[in-house]
Amino acid sequence: MPPENLHRFTLPNGLRVVLYSISGVPAVGVSVHYDVGFRSEPRGRSGFAHLFEHLMFQGSESVARTEHFGHVQAAGGTANGSTHQDYTDFYQVVPSAALERVLFLEADRMRAPKLTEDDLRTQVNVVKEEIRLNVMNKPYGGFPWTVLPGLLFRTYPNAHNGYGDFTDLEQATVEECAAFFDRYYAPGNAVLTVAGDIDPGRAAELVHRHFHDVPVRRPPVPVGLSERAPERELRGDHADPHAPMPATAVGYRMPDPNSDLDAYLAHMVLCVVLTGAGESSRLRRRMIHGPSPLVTDVSTGCGLFGALEARDPETFLCVATHPRETATDHLLEVLDQELAALATQGPTEEELARATALSSVGMHRKYDMLLARTRALGAQEVLFGKAELVGELPGRLARVSARDLAQAAASLRPDARAVLSLHPAASPSLHPIPSGS
Repeated sequence: MPPENLHRFTLPNGLRVVLYSISGVPAVGVSVHYDVGFRSEPRGRSGFAHLFEHLMFQGSESVARTEHFGHVQAAGGTANGSTHQDYTDFYQVVPSAALERVLFLEADRMRAPKLTEDDLRTQVNVVKEEIRLNVMNKPYGGFPWTVLPGLLFRTYPNAHNGYGDFTDLEQATVEECAAFFDRYYAPGNAVLTVAGDIDPGRAAELVHRHFHDVPVRRPPVPVGLSERAPERELRGDHADPHAPMPATAVGYRMPDPNSDLDAYLAHMVLCVVLTGAGESSRLRRRMIHGPSPLVTDVSTGCGLFGALEARDPETFLCVATHPRETATDHLLEVLDQELAALATQGPTEEELARATALSSVGMHRKYDMLLARTRALGAQEVLFGKAELVGELPGRLARVSARDLAQAAASLRPDARAVLSLHPAASPSLHPIPSGS
């Protein structure tokens, strides 16, 4: 990703703009990232950020309900939105000739979305149905991201379920929606990204034309997320009547990617050594292909929604699905043995070479798609103020050393983690996971 292709500027109303030109791509990606997510929600309004993402597609000052999708699809493009812990993004990919149309659509809803009682009630029901489909009536639905934070973290922003509670969603009002928009959807709280077949000068001119008159609003005070890491192992249970067999999720705190990115990247490579390098990965070899298989599947990952998708504090995950006969303590024993071996002996040369190569190539492959690159540029800019990380990450992952990986393994301590056991049937003896204090 040539750095000279990246351009950024800020409009007088505070909107940050990232432009990235890619030659030979007859399309353009446009995203708007707002610095608001699950962790910005007020107590008693869980799920509000995701609900508001839905409302932003219900029309605006000059665009009727569903017309945003219609205009994009008529141009031969696609559009959608998503809500994460710390940001909400709206994105589309269209043929290059449709760039101005998309900029107009995004500016119009940044200026004045339509917020009506009918639309609010409709979208509350849509979100509730989404929760039923993806969590309540689906085996392992929402596991572990909706429940593990309530065990690993203590404060409400970090611990509560971002999908939301039905009662909280049903009590939302149009007045609260208007206040949420005024507070978080200000241009000074957003990043506009345009990537693809663009002339940067012409793209900047179009951005000024459509966004310069979006009214200035004072950006919100950031939500306080800082909290101490666990000082002991935390255990909890979660009942899932639809799951065919038990599962165990283990969560650890990760390094802050803003202040210690190299340590964070070492955890990403550690994931590959543990489970991401095929059947020869350490945990898959021990837990699945050993003399007595312990699990049917095991995976590791950085972040509840993927690596570098949230600010600190963030979670390193190990998730295993296993027969009832496999005890949680036995799984933890094997996990701890492999982490201890990596911490004291480091990876083999072959392991390290394979893991860094897979990590680097995987990052190249991930960002090869125009939509993924557009969204990543915006996400890295809104979270860390550094869109250029998208181009730097493959090289930095390739340079992770054996010592870096050993230190990452050593940081995943048994006395500073959360262990959540999913049971395949509801049971009155299970202790519910708290939603944060």
